[in-house]
Amino acid sequence: MNSITPPDPWTELRTHTNARIALGRSGASLPTTELLRFGVAHAQARDAVHLPFDACAIQQNLLANGFETIEVESAAVDRATYLRRPDFGRRLSMRSRELLTSIETSASDVLFVVGDGLSSKAVHRNAQALLLELRPRMEVAGLRIGPVVLAHQARVALGDEIGELLRTRLVVMLLGERPGLSSSDSLGAYLTWTPHVGRSDAERNCVSNIRSDGLAVTEAAAKIAWLITAANQLEATGVRLKDESETASIPAPVGQAHILPS
Repeated sequence: MNSITPPDPWTELRTHTNARIALGRSGASLPTTELLRFGVAHAQARDAVHLPFDACAIQQNLLANGFETIEVESAAVDRATYLRRPDFGRRLSMRSRELLTSIETSASDVLFVVGDGLSSKAVHRNAQALLLELRPRMEVAGLRIGPVVLAHQARVALGDEIGELLRTRLVVMLLGERPGLSSSDSLGAYLTWTPHVGRSDAERNCVSNIRSDGLAVTEAAAKIAWLITAANQLEATGVRLKDESETASIPAPVGQAHILPS
């Protein structure tokens, strides 16, 4: 079959990425091999969306590594509701809101929330390793970490309500991203300063594509830790906080002049 498929001049680029490029063609259509690969990738993406969130396994692993955990759920009662009503995924259920309200916990500098999002597969593969990389960096920075919150049927903004109820200065939501045809296990990290219900996406920073074939966990942890430190200096996230982690510069503290990059 390959012998009758015209060679594609972009083929060499495929050695540098698993993105769907240089697919070739057979007549007016794709080669059969690529059609089959597309079907497999599409099935993997659908599976990632519907794979149940195994919060119990994550919780056991985190407890074994010395983390405190809390388990909550959004107002979306099941996966079907979660997919049809994104607004339900952004707010806690009444039961979880009452749970967090009743917990007596000290205010923290950083609160990590692990939510299934649109790919539990991404969370299962990457979240725990990322937390293990982040914890020592927070300790070195002298930042107090709150209990890790495991959230079912979660959207990004769910972290705002959780962070507000647990009185944290900054929330980091680790969430499974919408699967692509070549990346069904991509984890995103969303940082929000002084989280509360009503925060907009312009007030967040995002580090995305955290996975073995994307941004490696160690590199992601370094970038997220830099952003957390910088957010504490600026007392802000979002459009005011620029990622300059590769130059290792930290924004000026609040009250001092700070020049945003052009």
